[in-house]
Amino acid sequence: MQSIPGGMATVGTAASLSAAALAYYMASRPTPIETGVDMNNQSIRLPDGSRTSIWVPDGKSFLESAFDDVHTTHEGFKRGLRISKNSPCLGTRNGPNRSYTWLTYQEVYDMAQAFGCGLMNEGLRPGTDSIVGIYSMNRVEWTVSEQACSMFSMVTCALYDTLGPETCQFIINQTGMTVVICDTAARVQLLLDKAGDMPSLKTIVVMDKITDQNQTTAKQYNVKLVPFETVKENGKKNPVALVPPKPEDLCLICYTSGTTGDPKGALLTHRSVIANLSSMIYYIQKCGLTITSEDVSLSYLPLAHVFERGIQAIFFMLGARLGFSSGDVKLLTDDLQALKPTLFCTVPRLLNRIYDKVLSGAQGSALKSTMLSWALRSKEAELKRRIIRRDSIWDTLVFSKIQNLLGGRVRLVFTASAPLEPKVLNFVRCAFGCVVVEGYGQTENTAAITSNIPGEYEPGHCGPPLPCNIVKLVDVPEMDYYAKDDKGEITCKGPSVFSGYYKNPEKTKEALDEDGWLHTGDIGQWLPNGALKIIDRKKNIFKLAQGEYVAVEKIENTYMRSQYVAQAFVEGDSLKAYLMGVIVPDEEVMIPWAKENNIQGNLKDICSREDVKNMILTDINKIGKGMGLKGFEMVRDIILYPELFSVQNGLLTPTFKNKRPVLRKHFSADIKELYKKHE
Repeated sequence: MQSIPGGMATVGTAASLSAAALAYYMASRPTPIETGVDMNNQSIRLPDGSRTSIWVPDGKSFLESAFDDVHTTHEGFKRGLRISKNSPCLGTRNGPNRSYTWLTYQEVYDMAQAFGCGLMNEGLRPGTDSIVGIYSMNRVEWTVSEQACSMFSMVTCALYDTLGPETCQFIINQTGMTVVICDTAARVQLLLDKAGDMPSLKTIVVMDKITDQNQTTAKQYNVKLVPFETVKENGKKNPVALVPPKPEDLCLICYTSGTTGDPKGALLTHRSVIANLSSMIYYIQKCGLTITSEDVSLSYLPLAHVFERGIQAIFFMLGARLGFSSGDVKLLTDDLQALKPTLFCTVPRLLNRIYDKVLSGAQGSALKSTMLSWALRSKEAELKRRIIRRDSIWDTLVFSKIQNLLGGRVRLVFTASAPLEPKVLNFVRCAFGCVVVEGYGQTENTAAITSNIPGEYEPGHCGPPLPCNIVKLVDVPEMDYYAKDDKGEITCKGPSVFSGYYKNPEKTKEALDEDGWLHTGDIGQWLPNGALKIIDRKKNIFKLAQGEYVAVEKIENTYMRSQYVAQAFVEGDSLKAYLMGVIVPDEEVMIPWAKENNIQGNLKDICSREDVKNMILTDINKIGKGMGLKGFEMVRDIILYPELFSVQNGLLTPTFKNKRPVLRKHFSADIKELYKKHE
């Protein structure tokens, strides 16, 4: 018998699978999702050129709460307690192969009340003049501390490792904190080692065991150390009447790491927090999705940032469940499979990793590549009909492993913090087989400003304004962006906008204009369907010698589309007419590439080779040209750096953005050498 060529066999297999998929589709007849919105007209243009949600047609009657009985975070948790009928609230696990154990809403509420009373016994006073620091990984005590502060109208302010000891010191001194709630002895020691320069710090409440070293240093600086459980038990024995907050009261101070200078403390009231989060709930419900006490999410993104805190507040309002991760990123998949969440909140960094792993796994196999291609094409066709499911034949044959990585039950994904490439977003929507919502926002607007409508299938934009704010684009003439062309700096206004930066009127004035518009520094474009697309960044721009302005973040993001590039840093000199760059190659791509090209050595050895550098330089500028970069926007030369930029080595901010001043200093000599070489 004559053998069938491999390519023909692959085509035959794919054709058979396609026929099977069509037959399965015809038999199952899945129902399209109802968006509740005309997807060709997702927002309303107001007379001044700003745009508003279709649910706030006058641009004034903003949504401030999704529920009549919730106007503060304290009322939000009480609602969850009531509607959940004391269902599970917070879950924890202590290691691999262990299931989650749960505290009910009533247990968490009682713990928070006792702990809050204990804080009063430690000398704190109810009201917004009391600012309480929380320095901890995500865990039950974090949430209990936050709820306890809310019960007594106190303000929470998160500290986190990646800020560094000096920045933590700055925040404690600026806010005049007297009490910090801390998890581990190691973090306690970091604070105590700086205690001599933090005169306001009087008490550290410690979740874990206090060490002898902690005690010795605390005694030296006259700082009181008290176990978390002791504070809680004292509160039980000595109850104090609650002092619930009012909507206009300050809820939290969230310090943004920034890339230059001291961090800025964004002031967020209960009103702004509830308005923003209620808008997300409203969105979900209007599109026919519900979150109930049976829903569960994994808390692994840092609670120090508003995204994760916002998700928790949404869950509490709806009486849903939150399981805490083990705290080890290597166990994240294990946590997901143990918890089996129904909602998954994530960031592009993780989704990009999943995308890259799947694609690299399919390379080298014609059958796998063909099946993946057919599966994506079929699922994309369904998405365009707003059919979202995970029970198709392609889910069974191709995507089930990916879905099982997340526990197998996810039906709603939120992604935020940075833009997600269209190809990755398309892939995630197909592979996960559920609604995937991408939001755009800032800490200064509590969280989201705009969000995809659930059921959206077009990638590359972040949806219309939420019903808690209106959005307006303003001219940026130095970058040739004008509102008349539906392009400009994104500004927003509404009850979700922050009150300013703590004790920093100058920075507040830069961010908030006299009419209350928040200036984001991002450049947006209104699409014909009324959705917002992020196209550029106003910040981190500089002028080259010939007078051209350059937005380096846009260039860096473009270069990172190269398969060879993991990270990029682009630098310029106002006395020069061209740019230089630093490229961190993707080790997972470069090592196999080097073997195929008979190049020996580790990544450091590979990065030292001139031929490798020239290959990558050619590739990134080819991509840059294809993406529309102008000649002066493309780097003249690069160096290859074998170590990833990270929060730990100080080259990234805690939100994984390039820490430009540090990178500039770190690579100063290399960049000067490149310029000298091309003079």
